[in-house]
Amino acid sequence: MAIFARVVDEGSFRAAAKALGLAPSRISETVSELEDYLGVTLLYRTTRKIALTNEGKMFHARVVEMLRSAEAGLNELNALTLEPVGALRISLPAFLAGGPLTSAVANFAKSHPNVAFSVIYTDHRMQLIEDGLDMSIRVGWLDDSSMMSRKLATGQRHLVAGTEYARQRKTPKRPSDMEDWDWIRFRHRSDTTAFTSPSGKMEQVTGNAQIEIDSIEAVYHMCTENIGAAVLPSFLADRGVAEGKFVRLLPDWSLEPLGIYAVWPDKSRRESLTLLFVRYLAEQGLC
Repeated sequence: MAIFARVVDEGSFRAAAKALGLAPSRISETVSELEDYLGVTLLYRTTRKIALTNEGKMFHARVVEMLRSAEAGLNELNALTLEPVGALRISLPAFLAGGPLTSAVANFAKSHPNVAFSVIYTDHRMQLIEDGLDMSIRVGWLDDSSMMSRKLATGQRHLVAGTEYARQRKTPKRPSDMEDWDWIRFRHRSDTTAFTSPSGKMEQVTGNAQIEIDSIEAVYHMCTENIGAAVLPSFLADRGVAEGKFVRLLPDWSLEPLGIYAVWPDKSRRESLTLLFVRYLAEQGLC
């Protein structure tokens, strides 16, 4: 019945299979077995879409009630037990794959062996409800007031360039000195970069961007190829500097930090488990 409900929610067998991590054939077989058991047709199937029959509409409403009651029961049990149990499907920005947040997920999993994780790393924004997520980590923006959120950390950023590329250029004293530099842009950030001087004066620079990329890890790699300057999360920038691949530029000027937030639906399917995990992340001191 849960699989049937997911097929209806997702709009197709293939989409439900992807959300549940099962083969499409298994999803179709399960719904067919349910129809055989009930002796009615629940779904009209075409090559392009599915639709509920009248019997399917009535049955789906009851199944949704059953699933909500089951999830509420699991949440209540989780709240009473010392050892949390359940599954969490979460998404994190891909550039955090090698950072402290990933370590925090691993440590939580080790401490709670009865909690299963499905983790999606992507620098593209995912939809909590539509993508079946229990929680998402978002960096730099929060624009959905219908969701619950908690700030986990403040992400610092540094301006760097490949060592060889920087050696060929005059060391910049202020952001305006970098207007004629080549830049490697991260697609999900503004073309204009704002800096603040030690005295609090703000200065913006756009520069020439020959390459725009939608992956921070790729920005990092391009920077090692000595084709320009880039703004990177501090843990990546510091790694490149420590390895001798990067030179940090304008170290006395600061970039606006980015907030790192946990975001989850107001009516989470696994409310107590989600909140437990969010509280754990917030306590880790990830700044």
